[in-house]
Amino acid sequence: MGTTTGVRADRGLMAAMAFYATGYLLLLVFVGGLLCAYPKLELHLLLNSHHTDSLDTFFKHYSVLAEWPLYVVMLLPLLWKKYGVTLYYGTCEVVAGSFLQLLKHIFNSPRPVSAFADNMVLPLVEGVNMHYSNSFPSGHASTFFVFSTCTALLLTRRNVARGELHRPATWLWVCCLQTALLLMAAVGAYSRVYLSQHFLSDIFAGSIIGFATPLLIYHFGRNKLFKFKDL
Repeated sequence: MGTTTGVRADRGLMAAMAFYATGYLLLLVFVGGLLCAYPKLELHLLLNSHHTDSLDTFFKHYSVLAEWPLYVVMLLPLLWKKYGVTLYYGTCEVVAGSFLQLLKHIFNSPRPVSAFADNMVLPLVEGVNMHYSNSFPSGHASTFFVFSTCTALLLTRRNVARGELHRPATWLWVCCLQTALLLMAAVGAYSRVYLSQHFLSDIFAGSIIGFATPLLIYHFGRNKLFKFKDL
């Protein structure tokens, strides 16, 4: 594919990703408003005030997706020899994870169970192994958003490369797919608050790292990771 065509395709991709980016920014503004409106501990209790057995089970298992299942999914493109795709996923996770771990050890913030004087006020979920330190930012939130942003970009990119986004049905499908991926990441991030493993500010920062890293790595490294025709 020629340079001019590649540049045009990249511009089309960024335009198509604007829907996903707008949805994320609206979510960020909403969460930022909550962080400004409520004290940290009060907000955490507010977000944990509605526990049920079914929600406990759901969030307990959903949160685990960021611990290994999503990494397995990232390896699946290797079955079709899409090495650049897996390399892209892996590079984004390594870069985001390294930066996140650096911040965790710099801030060394207490987890919710440590921040509350009486842990019994927290509606903890049975069977969840609680953590007590290195709360900020959330690694799970970062992983969820790295995966959703990478996937949204790659699948949107595929439709751009095929020249199909001018079709209303394809555009609607891409928008629905981006929305589903964004919601998947948002629910995964919130699961960490529901389980009292993180404060909202932790997942707020983790999501920014997970959202920004794939976009920056694609922008600066796309020519080395893969070509448009790879998908």
